[in-house]
Amino acid sequence: MKPFLTLILIISLYSNVYAQSARRYTISGYMREDVSSESLIGASVYNRANMAGTSTNQFGFYSLTLPAGDVELAYSYVGYKTQTISFALRRDTVINVGLTGSTLLQEVVVTADKTSQIERTQMSVVRVPVAQIKAMPAFMGEVDLIKVIQLKPGVQSGGEGNSGLYVRGGGPDQNLFLLDGIPMYNISHLFGLFSAINADAINNMEIIKGGFPARYGGRMSSVLDISLREGNMQKFNVEGSVGIVSAKLMVEGPIIKDKTSFIISGRRSFNDALAASLISLDNEDEGINEKGTTNYYFYDVTAKINHRFSANDRIYLSAYLGDDKYNSQNRFTQDKYGVLYDNRTDEGLKWGNGAAALRWNHVFNPKLFSNTTLSYSRYRFNNWSEKDNKITIFHVNPPVTHRDYYKFLHDSGVEDWGGKIAFDYLPSPNHYIRFGVNAIHHTYNVGADAVNRISVSEEEENGESDTEENEESIIGVLSKIYAWEYSAYFEDDIKLTERLKANVGVHWSAFGVEEKTYNSLQPRVSARYLITPLLSAKASYSRMAQYVHLLTSAGIGMPSDLWVPSTARMRPQTSDQLAAGLAREFKDAYEISLEGYYKTMNNVLEYREGSGFFDASSTWEQKVVQGKGRSYGMELFIEKKRGSFTGWIGYALSWTDRQFDELNDGRWFPYKYDRRHDISIAVTKRFGKNIEMSGTWVFGTGNCVTVPVGIYPGNDLIGNMQDKWNNIDEWWWPIYGYTGNNNKWNLQPYFDYGERNSYRMEAYHRLDLNISFTFLNREKWGEHKLIFGVYNVYNRKNPFYIDAEGGYIQDYNSWYSGNPATWLMTGTIYYKFSQYSLFPIIPSFSYHFKF
Repeated sequence: MKPFLTLILIISLYSNVYAQSARRYTISGYMREDVSSESLIGASVYNRANMAGTSTNQFGFYSLTLPAGDVELAYSYVGYKTQTISFALRRDTVINVGLTGSTLLQEVVVTADKTSQIERTQMSVVRVPVAQIKAMPAFMGEVDLIKVIQLKPGVQSGGEGNSGLYVRGGGPDQNLFLLDGIPMYNISHLFGLFSAINADAINNMEIIKGGFPARYGGRMSSVLDISLREGNMQKFNVEGSVGIVSAKLMVEGPIIKDKTSFIISGRRSFNDALAASLISLDNEDEGINEKGTTNYYFYDVTAKINHRFSANDRIYLSAYLGDDKYNSQNRFTQDKYGVLYDNRTDEGLKWGNGAAALRWNHVFNPKLFSNTTLSYSRYRFNNWSEKDNKITIFHVNPPVTHRDYYKFLHDSGVEDWGGKIAFDYLPSPNHYIRFGVNAIHHTYNVGADAVNRISVSEEEENGESDTEENEESIIGVLSKIYAWEYSAYFEDDIKLTERLKANVGVHWSAFGVEEKTYNSLQPRVSARYLITPLLSAKASYSRMAQYVHLLTSAGIGMPSDLWVPSTARMRPQTSDQLAAGLAREFKDAYEISLEGYYKTMNNVLEYREGSGFFDASSTWEQKVVQGKGRSYGMELFIEKKRGSFTGWIGYALSWTDRQFDELNDGRWFPYKYDRRHDISIAVTKRFGKNIEMSGTWVFGTGNCVTVPVGIYPGNDLIGNMQDKWNNIDEWWWPIYGYTGNNNKWNLQPYFDYGERNSYRMEAYHRLDLNISFTFLNREKWGEHKLIFGVYNVYNRKNPFYIDAEGGYIQDYNSWYSGNPATWLMTGTIYYKFSQYSLFPIIPSFSYHFKF
């Protein structure tokens, strides 16, 4: 603590000495939206006299130190009208500015925006305005911020309908998701089809793919930083929508006008009601009676309160809660061939996030701003399965009844308590210094399992029963793993010359677990050189460390994926990334950027061959191996930001590989999500104030999968047939693949797999369209909007997964004769590959309102 306080004291002294010696004064304050007082994040402030400028932080605070004299300050933000203030600077001055939103984007003056892509030191950053998110075509009418981010080059989905992010060759666990500064572990609903964050509650969002500033740490591939809205301090607003999947409602307003505000946003799907009517099963045919129901729903609630104590102090309380619940019940009975089957099944999943944060902003002086945060975050996953199978055989004497009851419960998750303090220090327009410390206490529940099984056999003869019962109860409770994670950082955004600017910093982190402590020192540097006022060259290097891993056995990001920590045996993941590129702007609001990157990864995790989530024969550490990864490529991005017609074209060319000593004979192999070509086109066209059309088209090289290259029949069942025949209560036709012909049996085959991920599925491409009609009468009826959309317009059958099917048909020349050898005469091997698709063409409709 002493060195930290000393650093603050030195900075304060330096600030005073610097100001007095150069007769410089500081202009500071907040930039907000004039109607709602919502913070404008990343807004631009610059002096037109000497073009010295700065930008607002994530709370809308800015600080600009200038020489005494006449100044002409321009306050600008994309989507808002620029405001200019001229005065004589004679002392430190506080100016709070409220900008007015423009009706149309073409009215906005952005040509002198000093925080443009050309001017910024940071590279590999994607900023997505909320209005742009809402304008894009939405799957089933559900606006999804993750889907829009996946349209940017270098960011891809894992597959059809997947809300996971795979950034520059990284996995879904290598992305740091921050919601108002709170780390989140799962950001998807409906098995990955929708993101878990309601777009109506978002103020600002950006994703960083490389050139990471030192203030971020804990993940290797990207940072998705989402800031929630603060709530309108002037008046009450109600906003909501109803679509074919869910309904949502947002309410905001002042608690104490100009001092305290709130916002609460909720969303709930109603597909459980649809599932009850559409997926319910009721089948009666040839002695079969089958009834079943499937129920699924999700919800999320986001809330925030902010209160201003004084001009220098403000607190925020943020909270999030979201869950998904799936349940399926089924009963099957059949009376056929003297055998009565009675099977009951009840199984389900429940998973979700909970998070809360208390933040305090304090302005020490016009140049020093602090943010102190206490946070809580948890992710949980529960899985249960209960099966009760009863079979009675009447064609034997005496009749035999066999009951097999099985119950399985699984519970896992992560719980974090954290605290951090961060400082922004702006001594002059040539320096923007950030520093801070962070501590998190982790509790990992890596799997608490309970398995209970009871098997009962009964024989009845002359009214008497002979019962043989076998009860097996297995309870596996793995002790929780506790860990502490610490970090500290220092960075400075330095203007070295009029053309050269750099962001230089270092991030240090430590992770203590199981009496083992890992330390990592991570240098970060980004540089920008202005070739011309509208053309810049950029380069960056960053090292990242990650102490958490995601064990995933399903390629679509199922909630059964297990979060586990680094341990004494499992080392942390690390990465090094180099990137370089060019960025060019045109005065008519076109922007072009070209970037190339090379990234190496160490200690990435993968399941061993034959291991998976449901393998209970070993611990999770015994199921996995650690290896290396590499990814390199280039990304081209062309965007038109201004006018009634806007949009972008993105293209990424990349190679991504993995290497594990224990897999694929130690040879490098393509990562499953190695995607050679990735193209996205997104356009929006506005017709006046009331009609807006948008469309997206995406193309991606198919995912890599491992498929069989050969097949041969299994013979392990043959030798046991005689035993099974003699023990009639254990013999069932389905076990041996009875085909319905007394002379044909389909035995389970063995597949011979080739090189890992040596086969590539078909390319993925899809067109989505959207049109919205807005009806405005704000004084009386508010704003109403009807949105019609079509997903997968030309009904492309995109690959979801590939299934290998095969078998060995044994032909028998006679029915059972007492000698099993007479069964084995001739046979035929067959196998085939089947591609399964997920979504056909899907029309959608939604109604939005705002009062």
